[in-house]
Amino acid sequence: MGKIPKVATLLEKRQKIEKEIEELQRSCQHPTKSIKNVRERLDSTTMVIRYVCNECLLIIGYPTEKEIQNYLKK
Repeated sequence: MGKIPKVATLLEKRQKIEKEIEELQRSCQHPTKSIKNVRERLDSTTMVIRYVCNECLLIIGYPTEKEIQNYLKK
């Protein structure tokens, strides 16, 4: 298999996986959350501190400045 067909196949698989993740996150009730370091965007190396659902790993909010300071002390 050449590089171009393999890349196309991998991109198609990635698209299906991303769609499945999106559906799981959309249906999640986000019962518990934690403050975590996460990438700002999928294509970014910049890390940011956000509230993340413990079940589906969706970014669901912004902690306050005080919560950030407490998180950084750990």
